[in-house]
Amino acid sequence: MDDKQGNALLSVSEMGRADQLTIDYGIAGHDLMEAAGLSVVRHIMARYSPQKVLVLCGPGNNGGDGFVVARHLAQAGWGVDLALLGEVSNLRGDAAVMAACYPGKIQPIGTAVLRDHGLIVDAIFGAGLCRSIEGDVAQLINQINAAECSLVAVDVPSGVDGDSGQVRGVALQATSTVTFFRRKPGHLLYPGRALCGELEVTDIGILPRVLNEIPPRTWRNDPALWRESFPRHTATGHKYSRGHGVVISGGAAQGGAARLAAKAALRIGAGLVSITCPEDAIIPHAAHLTAVMIKPFSGRGGIKELLQDQRLNAWCVGPGNGVTDRTGGYVLDVVGAGRACVIDADGLTVFAPDPDKLFQVTRKASRMPILTPHDGEFYRLFPDLGSVTEGYNKLLSAREAAKRAGSVILLKGPDTVIAAPDGRAVINDIAPPWLATAGSGDVLAGLCTGLMAQGMPAFEAAAAAVWCHSRAAMAFGPGLISEEIEGQIPAALKEIHTANF
Repeated sequence: MDDKQGNALLSVSEMGRADQLTIDYGIAGHDLMEAAGLSVVRHIMARYSPQKVLVLCGPGNNGGDGFVVARHLAQAGWGVDLALLGEVSNLRGDAAVMAACYPGKIQPIGTAVLRDHGLIVDAIFGAGLCRSIEGDVAQLINQINAAECSLVAVDVPSGVDGDSGQVRGVALQATSTVTFFRRKPGHLLYPGRALCGELEVTDIGILPRVLNEIPPRTWRNDPALWRESFPRHTATGHKYSRGHGVVISGGAAQGGAARLAAKAALRIGAGLVSITCPEDAIIPHAAHLTAVMIKPFSGRGGIKELLQDQRLNAWCVGPGNGVTDRTGGYVLDVVGAGRACVIDADGLTVFAPDPDKLFQVTRKASRMPILTPHDGEFYRLFPDLGSVTEGYNKLLSAREAAKRAGSVILLKGPDTVIAAPDGRAVINDIAPPWLATAGSGDVLAGLCTGLMAQGMPAFEAAAAAVWCHSRAAMAFGPGLISEEIEGQIPAALKEIHTANF
């Protein structure tokens, strides 16, 4: 198995197919269920001493896993109570087999079953829950969440949608979660990610070769996905062989965002980086910049003139540019000129009244742009796909947006999603909370620009930029401000270059 396969994320339906393919290859379903339950038991025994435990089982295969957990914990001398949602007689398939193997008492689920248990095992509903939890089960979940006890979830906490991470009605807050074979998107997307607690992925005998038949289109962000296309510096290389990034700046009082982006582009390895700015911004920029060059321009015609220089091969448009028709013109000119392009901030918002005016150009671009919206900017461009819409799924929304715009969508947040028009997607799960600071997005836009200047394809450049951005913030720690992210990029680069690069 290669590292890329190891970072694959499987939807609920893809995971079901992985199970079935493994069974088709000759491994019995009840053997997979036994292995799943045993892996949960090992997880529990590694973290807790024997105590009174309540195992909550549902009517499907998730409940069957719970019966295995209860049987092995009881055999190990733990005090086990087991409660089932529904009747034993209604269980089918492997779940019925495992219920028949459980020697203890099976009581009905309900609010009365929670007593003096120090640990709860949640095996009520798996990742494929397709309706909101209501009634007695919802009351029990609320009671458990209010109790002071640890909870281990099987696959996902009950109430969490495995594909979107959204809560269906109510959901359990787990101390830890054990899932099998591969993570699901809902393990990385909020709020599911927070509800999972510590996540452990275990091997239960599903054959890795099933991934060749699925195949996955979503991955957890990791250098293994984009290392092959990450820029490699050679002994004979020089600054002109590593591209020239250009960041368009606003006026004298709006140049900070452009400086953050430009310095990040240079730090990530672009051979040359220039800020192009109105005349009144030259002196403020000159007071702050050394290695970054300054190219003055006058209006939209000045940008068109600079675009005649083919050496200026990657552009960043939007940070601090202002929500004006002129900014919209810059975006359309840069994309239309066939340059690698990152469209951020004001460069996105300016098209809110008519998003298709942007998409008509980006869909025809000879170099695929990267669009870097946060939730608010995303909603302005894609109001039918935003986080306030019913049944929101961040992954599916980013995918649909990428297809609509013909661009890579970098949908920012604590669970940033990068999606390409062809359906590939990456979810980033390593961003620390202190990365949410003013100017952080400008730095990220600059990192994308610098990587594209060096020839990295848009999708891979966006994923790599997000990873480096997150690792730089981790290297600094709490108290981070955006000006300090760029200085931590070498630590992220060192990780990439020393990891079998």
